[in-house]
Amino acid sequence: MAGNAVAPIESVIMIVRGHRVILASNLARIYGVETRTLNQAVKRNAEKFPGDFMFRLTWSEAEGLSRSRSQSVILKRG
Repeated sequence: MAGNAVAPIESVIMIVRGHRVILASNLARIYGVETRTLNQAVKRNAEKFPGDFMFRLTWSEAEGLSRSRSQSVILKRG
């Protein structure tokens, strides 16, 4: 991510349904890939992730996250 300012990881962690999560779009930005590429990789390797690793936001949840462009969220563990 040369040339881009990197925000502290804490700034992209949100609370959704009582879980600390990172939106797929933010995680993709951290890894320097497109959101669709990240989502495809997770789907193709689903057996490598716990069942509750990723979930889709409802429309009302997505609207509540004004900067959200992706409906997939990644649970922040630990």
